[in-house]
Amino acid sequence: MTQHGSSLNFRDFVADLLATGDAVDVRVPVSPTLEAGAITRRVYDTKAPAPLFDHLTEGNPGCRILGAPAGLSGIPGETYGRLAAHFGLPRDTTPPELLERLITAMDAAPMPPRVVSTGPCKENVLTGDEVDLRHFPVPLLHEQDGGRYFGTYGFHVVRTPDARWTSWSVSRTMLHGRNTLVGPAMPQQHLGMIHRMWAERGERTPWAMVLGAPPAALAAAGMPLPAEVDEAGYVGALVGSPVDVVRTETNDLYVPANSEIVLEGWISPEETAPEGPMGEYHGYAFEESRPQPVFHVEAVTFRDRPVLPICVAGIPPEENHTIWGTMISATSLRLLRSSGLPVTLAWCSYEAATCWMVVAVDIRRLAETGMTERQLADSVAEVLFGSHTGWLVPKVLLVADDIDITDIDQVVWAMATRSHPATGHYLYPEAPGIPMVPYLTADEVRTGRGGKTVVSCLLPEQFHGETRGITASFHNSYPEDVRRRVVENWARYGFGAPGPRTR
Repeated sequence: MTQHGSSLNFRDFVADLLATGDAVDVRVPVSPTLEAGAITRRVYDTKAPAPLFDHLTEGNPGCRILGAPAGLSGIPGETYGRLAAHFGLPRDTTPPELLERLITAMDAAPMPPRVVSTGPCKENVLTGDEVDLRHFPVPLLHEQDGGRYFGTYGFHVVRTPDARWTSWSVSRTMLHGRNTLVGPAMPQQHLGMIHRMWAERGERTPWAMVLGAPPAALAAAGMPLPAEVDEAGYVGALVGSPVDVVRTETNDLYVPANSEIVLEGWISPEETAPEGPMGEYHGYAFEESRPQPVFHVEAVTFRDRPVLPICVAGIPPEENHTIWGTMISATSLRLLRSSGLPVTLAWCSYEAATCWMVVAVDIRRLAETGMTERQLADSVAEVLFGSHTGWLVPKVLLVADDIDITDIDQVVWAMATRSHPATGHYLYPEAPGIPMVPYLTADEVRTGRGGKTVVSCLLPEQFHGETRGITASFHNSYPEDVRRRVVENWARYGFGAPGPRTR
């Protein structure tokens, strides 16, 4: 029996977005060559509903594309509604509530997947010479891209040679030929780690790629969980139900049965081909391509009228920031808490393109520790920069917990007024980091080290548990009865309905 619900069935997820007005069924003809990408980029910019392209001018009839599956919503009070739907949570879920749900699942017992005999992803099966990836509406997302990208919102499935660990890993793939793709498998990624294990044996890496996956599974695949932790078990704990998985046709891997499209095959141990350039998560497109592993596709299974989800990477916020950033935030917060540091929240600001993490510090607990600014910065750097999650984020900002760190306006205000230009900036040139950060030098990219910093936005007295001054704001500068009267009379003043927040 098919699993249902927005977290476990991508088709249900799409239907729920349409029903709530957070997706629009685009019935006019749209080209996958740049037009779908341009529409989706404008959706991110305007917080418009996610576009479901129903009438594509390229690819086999019936194939569809969903853009901006985790873009921010313009529906009042439901900014994170699309993101919350990935986990089956109410559309008005707040960022701290999201993080607590994700952390709770990390501390729960894994719930292994449930193997079923078949599922919707097997409605159509193509093997051997029948496979031609060009029959799908593989989009050209940016004018500067070096090719068409099939996998921008899917995950790879690989397993270690001894079968002890199955990894679901997010990494992009570009169309290379009729039945081949090319894309990165960095050695620090779990995909790259397992690929290296097979390559060291001189063997092909059995591989599958899942597109239109259960939304909770996609999110977990982008979460920096520790090595040798199966994402499938985490998803079961997260949603309270095992994920139904089905065996692939060709290589004895298991994929979510509800998937829209599944590609099966192998990764060559040696073969590479040029990949890119591509508009990236950090907001830039560079001119060069790079040699990356080649993925050979021997079978494709897919649902009737399949929906291919796309992320059109670039200026934030898009899915690299909303999904990836949120999952990084949860793992970082859990790590900082478990270290005993006086931290109340960690948040990877979407607007910062997953290039900084803001950490809220409980100044009362900080005072009890007696730590200096340097000691606090070094402790946070040791915990984060030495971890898999901290490898991904090069900058950490420390602020007092009177700041709502999920509100970028407050973070900018704290940086401008609390960070001293002559102190509070700590560099960690030997810390390992992701080589894709634009400002890194050629040497830092080559060595995989450097470009890491902790910036303190804590005032000197906050290390003693105190804050000088009172924030001059709507909340702090007026008595409760005056605030209430202003809110109640807002429309009478001539301003229309009140906004979603007052600070």
